[in-house]
Amino acid sequence: MSQQLSWLNNELDDLRRAGLARRRREFIPLSDGSCVVNGRRLIDFASNDYLGLARDPRLIAAAVKATQEAGTGASSSALISGRTEWHVELERRLAEFEGQPAAILFPSGYAANVGTITALAESDDVLFCNRFNHASLIDGCRLSKSRLVIYRHDELESLERELEKARDARRRYVVTDTVFSMDADLAPLPILCDIAERHDATLIVDEAHATGVFGERGRGVAELQQVEHRIAVRIGTLSKAIGSLGGFVTGSAELIDWLWNKARTQMFSTALPPAACAAATAALDVIATEPFRREVLAARSTQLRQSLRALGCEVPGELTCPIVPVIVGEPDRAVAAASKLEERGYFVGAIRPPTVPHGTSRLRITVHCGHTSDEVAALAAAVGDVLQGV
Repeated sequence: MSQQLSWLNNELDDLRRAGLARRRREFIPLSDGSCVVNGRRLIDFASNDYLGLARDPRLIAAAVKATQEAGTGASSSALISGRTEWHVELERRLAEFEGQPAAILFPSGYAANVGTITALAESDDVLFCNRFNHASLIDGCRLSKSRLVIYRHDELESLERELEKARDARRRYVVTDTVFSMDADLAPLPILCDIAERHDATLIVDEAHATGVFGERGRGVAELQQVEHRIAVRIGTLSKAIGSLGGFVTGSAELIDWLWNKARTQMFSTALPPAACAAATAALDVIATEPFRREVLAARSTQLRQSLRALGCEVPGELTCPIVPVIVGEPDRAVAAASKLEERGYFVGAIRPPTVPHGTSRLRITVHCGHTSDEVAALAAAVGDVLQGV
């Protein structure tokens, strides 16, 4: 068997020479928002726990109680016996939170995107997928039998032209993230809604990095940009600001019934552990009653972005977005900068192709509402200093 896979050695060597090989680490989150990475204690500026809920005592208590009552796993798909009272309650609460008639759970955000797109789009349809969408949206489009058209949210004239060309297709779907996780800019949802409505297309949005972060009630960019009522398919994740695990879709009862019957990533996966559902339900309570978390997060994100820009760093994205990318160019430079920041006590992601286009490798900093103003200021100074030496 090892001889049959001997080609892997050469391919891995090529990755290493290009600075694109990934190494595995051991990451231990700590209750104060710091972490231990390969034995070194660091301040966590890399995870997506934007609201600091993943280690919140209330979520932990809810998860422990559910585990004591239901065990550690659902043991079956939701269609058979895996949909417990905790799943039912979380789906009810998600629908209520999003202001929608119904909701359905998936084992991950990735599964929610792939399962939803492949359940809705068929061979006579056309999918219009944003160039900078998350891999799960792109993979869902590719795995469907539909014709795929790529567009950019900063070149929407081309989207309109392509939709016009596809007017004879059975159905048209426009697929977009609401927060682009590598560039930290927001999709122009009102314009996309206008375009979709002009061409009788259905808009599918993924609020993965927006749920809990944007909007008056934390419902995401659709709420922030006041277009919730114009979007038929809204996808989200429970593993980022909500601090748990899983994905979900909210919408009409008919949409949710269709996904229940047709979304293969949901039908053929073991359901989420009841503990994850209980923790996510507790998180929705916190998001509803503690809006200060979003306010502090926006303030810290703005502080970091403004400080880095003042130092001459190339930092794209929405001012208040907690994803703060710093473009550095080549993969080796990104890895070296992240390593130097580790030496100074900060854990920051180094993002390289194929995750981002060649020539745009970057540091990807994520802000949490638990970061202090002093920590943010110190990180900005460290980034500016480190980039001068790599």
